[in-house]
Amino acid sequence: MDFKDSIRQLSDRISKLKDSLLTEEATKNAFIMPFIQSLGYDVFNPTEVVPEMDCDLVKKKGEKIDYAILSEGEAIMLFECKHWQQNLDLHDTQLQKYFVASKAKFGVLTNGIEYRFYTDLEKPNIMDETPFLVVDMEHIKDNQIDELKKFHKSYFNVEDILSTASDLKYMSALRAAIKEEFTNPSADMVKMLTKKVYDGTVTQKVLEQFTELVKRSLNAHINDVMAARLNMALKTTEDKPNEEAPKAADNEEAPVETQEAHKDSNIVTTEEEIGAYLIVKAICCQKIDISRIAYRDAQSYFSVLLDDNNRKPICRMYFNRSQKYVATFDSNRKEVKHPIEALNEIYNFTNEILQVIDMYDNK
Repeated sequence: MDFKDSIRQLSDRISKLKDSLLTEEATKNAFIMPFIQSLGYDVFNPTEVVPEMDCDLVKKKGEKIDYAILSEGEAIMLFECKHWQQNLDLHDTQLQKYFVASKAKFGVLTNGIEYRFYTDLEKPNIMDETPFLVVDMEHIKDNQIDELKKFHKSYFNVEDILSTASDLKYMSALRAAIKEEFTNPSADMVKMLTKKVYDGTVTQKVLEQFTELVKRSLNAHINDVMAARLNMALKTTEDKPNEEAPKAADNEEAPVETQEAHKDSNIVTTEEEIGAYLIVKAICCQKIDISRIAYRDAQSYFSVLLDDNNRKPICRMYFNRSQKYVATFDSNRKEVKHPIEALNEIYNFTNEILQVIDMYDNK
């Protein structure tokens, strides 16, 4: 099994097993040790992986790190582990202390689902406050698997990793800053953009006027980008040879047809619902063939389904009211409604949509 397959296999196990793991030790055995093993290290060989390695501090003895990865007798990576339900934000200072006491260049804080990779980009031998790589194993992406592969025993090279760590760290920070600017544009952003289009003096009153205009313009740009992606997804579907649509089982409802065939019905499939459907298809194409995505309309909601199966709802749209909602489904298949103002906000629920597809396919 190659590296990508082993990581994907571990990712698939998480949603199935996590609810049965009641302790930190169980989390280590089920999730973290297999993860370390997937990196090519023998977890049962004390010359490669040392559990509970001493990381004694100047004023405190008996401090131990959960796992240390060794190379030629020296620690190269430290793993501080928590139960899978633990919030890692509460535990990074502990890893910082161990990092200082060790010669390891990389520290990993994990609950078996989320892995945060740290190094000392800002000050030598002092662990950075923010990780340069964060991986969510439940929703891992191919580019993240490529980054993880650099930590594999066969490819591990400190200089190679550090050469990209800085870029990864600041790109992550920039993405967060850009997201915040798009949601709540700062005064500096508004002022900069206003000066590009407004010839008069930029007074406080002008800034107040342009703050809302900038926010609306940014949202409009997102919608334009989204529309381009939807058109591409739709074109891909149209370019495929006609395939026979999946037939409903005898005990299932027949697929609801589109608006044109509903002239004598109370059900009207709107352009907005079709737009939402295309967004969901664009999201799902990251994981599955979009030919598996179908929709059925009803009087109270618009449903997007996997394999045109009523028992496999991916999400639902409640657009027949002043407050619009997108409903996703949790691991117990319970519907969770999220209020939205614009269609592009459906992208905010990408993880939930992809997770429910995993739930159905891995059942």
